[in-house]
Amino acid sequence: MVDVGNDGARTLAALRSAIANRTNGLIVVVPDPAVGPDVAKAAKEAGVALLTSDDQICTDFPDPSVCSHQNLVPRVGFSGEQMGAQVGRRAGEEYRKAGWTATDTRIVYAWQQDVNVCRERVNAAGLAFDRVAGRIRSLDVGTDNTPQGAQRKVASRIVTDGAGVKHWVVWGCNDENVQGAVTALQSAGVSADNVIGVGLGGYLACKDWGGPKPSGMKAALFINGRDVGALAVQTMYDKLRKGTPFPAEAFAPTTMIDAATWKNSGATCK
Repeated sequence: MVDVGNDGARTLAALRSAIANRTNGLIVVVPDPAVGPDVAKAAKEAGVALLTSDDQICTDFPDPSVCSHQNLVPRVGFSGEQMGAQVGRRAGEEYRKAGWTATDTRIVYAWQQDVNVCRERVNAAGLAFDRVAGRIRSLDVGTDNTPQGAQRKVASRIVTDGAGVKHWVVWGCNDENVQGAVTALQSAGVSADNVIGVGLGGYLACKDWGGPKPSGMKAALFINGRDVGALAVQTMYDKLRKGTPFPAEAFAPTTMIDAATWKNSGATCK
């Protein structure tokens, strides 16, 4: 295992080092899908089996969303559309339970807009929310997928677009975005009772639920990285030892958690 952080250059260096050490198969979690073509090219030239986890990558385009199906690298992870739908559905249920109205409610969805899996998640969440609760005006906030980045961007949008808004519904690409947005709203004086945040990951959301203060984070979709890692390794093992072809995509299970259920879910707080 090599931790490349968020560095594309380190990712390629680690890949080439592994190839030089006569590795038979590589499982890569790319920090940015834009490095996908270089990763795929290096693996192909070396005759090394390549499997990606979490983010999708393409062999010939930096943006997987415009990639033809046959040029997508096999992936093990979660279904962005299924995860987003679960988040949007829970957000809609919480909204209806709260008894809010569309007149003084806004949705904030925060995400890094050049990451294809983020686009899948937030779009699916929006469609699912609309089916449960109806259409509500929204603020589409571009971020760097970090809590600090989301907090800054959402804080700015609250100032310019938050006049007359009493209630806020928040979702995003990951827990980091939702946590940052919820923090921005609380810093702007919005009480936890007037925020419905639904995270995606669960690893930051559960920190709020373990504290003494009420939180605007009402739920989160728990995605267990261990399940993804185990499935990726098993898939690679089956390919190398048994000759089992890679599936185009393989998905690990997810679970919706909240303050009452997270301790029994296996979620680990960061």
